[in-house]
Amino acid sequence: MKTRTLKVAVLIMAASLTMTSCIGSFKLFNGLAAWNKKATGNKFLNEIIYIVISPAYGICMLADSLVLNTIEFWTGENPMASNIGKTKMVEGEDGLMYAVKTLKNGYEVTKPNGEIVYFNYDKKTKTWSQSADGVELKLFSFNDNGSVKAYLPSGGSCDLTLDEAGVMKAQELVGISFAQR
Repeated sequence: MKTRTLKVAVLIMAASLTMTSCIGSFKLFNGLAAWNKKATGNKFLNEIIYIVISPAYGICMLADSLVLNTIEFWTGENPMASNIGKTKMVEGEDGLMYAVKTLKNGYEVTKPNGEIVYFNYDKKTKTWSQSADGVELKLFSFNDNGSVKAYLPSGGSCDLTLDEAGVMKAQELVGISFAQR
């Protein structure tokens, strides 16, 4: 009797080690973090990019936690393994669903009210921008000297060096202190 109980216990333990977790892979969040770490060969520029896009980390974590990991658990498919042209529904911070279509040069986001916003990367000018209703708003671009030009909501721009001083300046510009991270 003890041998049979031991065999069953060993079998259950071995099976539990090979099963996937219901926690999920956090593919969206991890993908953003992996991209950010390797966005450039310069850790200071990567930090500046992190600061500029820091709200996206929270959105990705929320989307992974509440929507994407649940889909992955129940269907067995990772919803972020999308190709160009595929559209995924993503829950926003406001609880509404947004359609996010992967494009060759960025993303097309359709809001619940039908409004479409594009996030585009222009390889020639090395610039990320946002456009909606025919109005384009530059977010940031990479300068040839290794610095980055951040475009401010006020309409101005600021060149940021790829060192600790540049990171601190970016934090000042967007009102983020190191303690808030």
